[in-house]
Amino acid sequence: MTLPHILAVMGSGETAPTMVTTHRMLAGKLQKPARAVLLDTPYGFQENAPELATKAVEYFQTSINLELEVAGLTEIIGADALTVERGLQKVADAHYIFAGPGSPTYALRQWSGTPLAGLLNKKLRDGGIVTFASAAALTLGRFTLPVYEIYKVGEDPRWLEGLNILGDIGVNVALIPHYNNAEGGHHDTRFCYMGERRLAMLERELPDDVFVLGVDEHTGMVIDLDLQTVTVVGKGVVTIRVHGSSTQIASGESFSIDRLRDPASTTRDTNTGATSRSKTQAGTSVAGTTVTGAPETGSPAIFDNNLREATDRLNTVFATALSNSDADGAARAALELDDAIAGWSGDTLQSDATDHARAVLRSMITRLAAAATGGLRDPRDVLGPFVQVLLDLRAQVRSDKRFDLSDIIRDRLIALNIEVRDTPDGAQWGFRTS
Repeated sequence: MTLPHILAVMGSGETAPTMVTTHRMLAGKLQKPARAVLLDTPYGFQENAPELATKAVEYFQTSINLELEVAGLTEIIGADALTVERGLQKVADAHYIFAGPGSPTYALRQWSGTPLAGLLNKKLRDGGIVTFASAAALTLGRFTLPVYEIYKVGEDPRWLEGLNILGDIGVNVALIPHYNNAEGGHHDTRFCYMGERRLAMLERELPDDVFVLGVDEHTGMVIDLDLQTVTVVGKGVVTIRVHGSSTQIASGESFSIDRLRDPASTTRDTNTGATSRSKTQAGTSVAGTTVTGAPETGSPAIFDNNLREATDRLNTVFATALSNSDADGAARAALELDDAIAGWSGDTLQSDATDHARAVLRSMITRLAAAATGGLRDPRDVLGPFVQVLLDLRAQVRSDKRFDLSDIIRDRLIALNIEVRDTPDGAQWGFRTS
């Protein structure tokens, strides 16, 4: 079997709808049957590690049509030697290796002293696809961030030695996923929760020949070693940051890998086949690309960073549709939310978002039922023409002094909860409120 030589990096969303197209593209480069392995070490310390593995396997089976085998390497230090060797052999034999969320510190500690880095380097030399995302992606560079220790525990910002898989192909970086994170709201959680202040401190500690390579959330970077190209995919940008100066490369761009080997070249347009859309700046990220990795054309597509964002957006769409008496639009929003719940089910970072989405979906169903019972149109618009006929008839019999007939018409309308008021400007009607 002839295998491609590809290293794919994802900033986040590795088991979310946003990365399905990229995974399918990568899997499509493999002949069938392909051996795919989930390297489960990064989240091995978590109590829900088996559940995370199950979600990843289901995601690949359902969305990618790829059978994913779990390596069983959640714990290496102190683990059964045979179990460890079997897991490493699965990695060695795999055509596609996938690793994602968890802790880079834990993963590196477990992998230390094992042949794991050598196996990954060999895979890229001899043939295969290595896809590392989120926490796993942090380990690919020469240096990595102990994210939890700094952001959650409050330890001083520092670097740890990484696997340096990228260094083996000549890319000397500290790779940072979740580069455009905005979970902090009013406080800065960009750059994988470090923020600008801490990243600037950390950047000064890097050797002169090492730069920061940032990958936005729900964004990927596909390094094709056969073609010696890098392609940015997903919804965000990849950032080359050298001594505080950032160059952003938009989704859909392909460029020579030499641009990463020589970051000074980022001021030159090396993009082939298209006008460069790179943007040099020292500020926030640039958005505006489609999830498929293709540049935007026509009306921009709508993308959600997570299930909660999708839920809130669709709930607003639903409410607007109801207020505009748009039954189809309301039903479509409810169906889209149902699809979103299914699509985001494999994402490991949703916490209570699924419960929230289901609650909103149930609310939508209830509101649709109420609309079906009471109607979406204003009752005055529906009944108005008929009431007006009776009011015109009542006016005629009143002018003929047939007040008995006039009272009958009024009483029949009252029985239908319609109140008639005679004014100098003529009869007016409305619904009785009590």
